Amino acid sequence: MSTIYLDYNASTPLDPDVIEAMRPFLEASFGNPSSAHWAGRPAREAVELARGRVAELIGAAPAEVVFTSGGTEASNHALKGAWYRAGRADGHFITTAVEHPATLNPLRFLEGQGAEVTVLPVDHEGRVDPNEVRRAIQDRTVLVSVMHANNEIGTIEPIEEIGRITRERGILFHVDAAQSLGKIPVDVNAMGADLVSIAGHKLYAPKGVGALYIRAGVELEPLMHGAGHESGRRAGTENVLLAVGLGAACAAAQRWLASEGRSGPSATRALRDRLHFGLEQALPDQIVLNGHPDLRLPNTLNVCFRGRDGAELLAKLDGVAASTGSACHAGSIELSPVLRAIGVDPELGRGAVRFSLGRATTADEIDEVVARLRALRA
Repeated sequence: MSTIYLDYNASTPLDPDVIEAMRPFLEASFGNPSSAHWAGRPAREAVELARGRVAELIGAAPAEVVFTSGGTEASNHALKGAWYRAGRADGHFITTAVEHPATLNPLRFLEGQGAEVTVLPVDHEGRVDPNEVRRAIQDRTVLVSVMHANNEIGTIEPIEEIGRITRERGILFHVDAAQSLGKIPVDVNAMGADLVSIAGHKLYAPKGVGALYIRAGVELEPLMHGAGHESGRRAGTENVLLAVGLGAACAAAQRWLASEGRSGPSATRALRDRLHFGLEQALPDQIVLNGHPDLRLPNTLNVCFRGRDGAELLAKLDGVAASTGSACHAGSIELSPVLRAIGVDPELGRGAVRFSLGRATTADEIDEVVARLRALRA
């Protein structure tokens, strides 16, 4: 039976343009980008071209982009860098209950250093109320951190409204855009963001590369201390190969976001909705949507299969790659923190499955998944 990949929110394959862009840096172009001689100059030019491509996709200036080892490092740098640069032992942070561990765990670390962290609740569709953010701000608030779109349920947060609030109060605003970049438009200025985390492997770039947008004028304490790489913001010789891959992926994403017809976000949304409708037809009264019905990533469908176990269901689908939202330990059901935060009943949540589509997903694959589920009912 054929395999079908519907776990693009976990990781993406490399875009063909990414592979081609990286190839010269696997085969011949080995110079250190910090070297001024003939071997180093092409490497430096390649890194700066890539930096410009990342910046163009998010509406930033190239000098505002710092290459990292991924989204986790980017978020750690944003949060810890802001804390150490603020230089106050009683600093306060605000975040939400549905953030990725790359945000929540660094904040827990900072709590151990003396910081106070306010974790705001979300509604049953996964959205935080901007007024709750406003009410949570204190005189000692250092930073507000809210993800653009949730990795599990796809819900898009009211980022622009929150950005206006943080600007009014003169507080740093960090946005985790690891899941949204390349799927929906990301504009750092429209968001009012000061810091934005990017992860390459969610964007058809390699694993192990990402970027942090740092708005001009914002000062962070570096995580990596050493020589003056990345304009003194991240020490360590730049990984030319991976930076080039991320830049090429951003250029490909920009083309894809602008495309119409049989590709682009609208086509992906249509396939996602085709899957949702097919599931409801195949398993009447068993499908419960998790997340916002409209304000959601065009590729993400998270549903609970009522009366089913998500892991067992995926095992029976024989070759369909997707993710579950709960785990069973010693007879008890452990929901993911995101499903718990939106109030999913544990018994219902044991049947949670996230299907996340990609640029290569086809209608035939969607119909095959539905057919396999229908066969399970028989």
